[in-house]
Amino acid sequence: MPRYEFRCRVCGGTFEVNRPMARAAEPARCPQGHDETVKLLSTVATIGRSGFGGNAPSAGGGCCGGGCGC
Repeated sequence: MPRYEFRCRVCGGTFEVNRPMARAAEPARCPQGHDETVKLLSTVATIGRSGFGGNAPSAGGGCCGGGCGC
């Protein structure tokens, strides 16, 4: 199940919520009880492997995992 990170506009705290993607746009209540929260943009970084003489396996990415050359 995806995990979404939120920040409370009242107290400034950040917190995470696990919920289905179908509910991703729903607001979340701060653990302190505040309703004024904003969903934060999460980023994921991937790092390629080194030491393969320029023929490193793909670390993923792109629309289909990097295997289609798109």
